Amino acid sequence: MVSVSAIPPYIGQYRTEPVSHVTARPSPNDILEWHYILEGSEGTPFAGGYYYGKIKFPPEYPFKPPGISMTTPNGRFMTQKKICLSMSDFHPESWNPMWSVSSILTGLLSFMMDSSPTTGSVTTTVAEKQRLAKSSLAFNCKNSTFRKMFPEYVEKYEQQQLADQAVAEQVSPVPQKENSRPLLEKTGKENLNKVEAPKDLKNRRKQSFPTWMLLLLVSVFGIVMALPLLQL
Repeated sequence: MVSVSAIPPYIGQYRTEPVSHVTARPSPNDILEWHYILEGSEGTPFAGGYYYGKIKFPPEYPFKPPGISMTTPNGRFMTQKKICLSMSDFHPESWNPMWSVSSILTGLLSFMMDSSPTTGSVTTTVAEKQRLAKSSLAFNCKNSTFRKMFPEYVEKYEQQQLADQAVAEQVSPVPQKENSRPLLEKTGKENLNKVEAPKDLKNRRKQSFPTWMLLLLVSVFGIVMALPLLQL
């Protein structure tokens, strides 16, 4: 890492003025290139998101403004494109040499939470911003430079993965062997009853047949016995 004494004026001011929801570090190979992470604010569509980007300072800094871009898909700004801000090189006329990395990133985060259009901005739905916020850390961790610059965020992502896996294992249903046996027994009994039903019906038919025959014989026998009496 570059020593504080080697950092140009005002760039190093970030080290003594940390800002909430903002992390920034200079490139090990180029002190004029800073890498940052903005954390989405609660109560906005960006909540839970981690947005990685770069600030490229000109050699004339602090007398000329830097270029600002974002790498993580976010639904607010184009990726890998310079963002138009009053603190960026789009507006050198409004640049203030007193602005440090802290003030630049604070302004960028505030503008990101807004919906005002500008060069480099895009228009998306709230649902799309929320979807991108949820997948932002996973996207960042695929970037080798991000992994080297922000190892603590890589660790955070790995912890989230383990937590999600533990929750999934708890929610997933476990087969209950104890309940399977009564179900099989019940099904077996029902099938047995279905199979035996025709047999029982056949037996009942066999039992009723002699009864009808008996009544028929009694009727015929009575008529035969009564014929001689009718002839008299």
